[in-house]
Amino acid sequence: MKADKTLIFVYNADSGLWNAVLDSLHKTLSPKTYSCNLCAITYGTLTMKNDWKNFIEQLTVPSRFLHKDEWLKEFGRKDDLPALFVFENDQIDVLINAKKMNTLSIDGLKQTIIESF
Repeated sequence: MKADKTLIFVYNADSGLWNAVLDSLHKTLSPKTYSCNLCAITYGTLTMKNDWKNFIEQLTVPSRFLHKDEWLKEFGRKDDLPALFVFENDQIDVLINAKKMNTLSIDGLKQTIIESF
């Protein structure tokens, strides 16, 4: 991947400690109705999964992680989430849309990223 690109992962969850607690409870107690597969496959109860963290650290492109309220505030976009975007030359392109993101396993997500570059 080129260094002038940035991957932006956007969760279908709002930021903040209280929202994190509620999301963690929802993900644990009712995983089938949880609306953020990106959160579900990359996070354990409270922290990022080591396998995912190691993968992100080995990428040759910067990565950012935003919640939907942060995404809206910074970019003014109301995309279907969760999703993965590529930011390059002041352009934002969808790399993985919400429909696809919601079907992926962590291995599928990693493979899709690798194959895209």
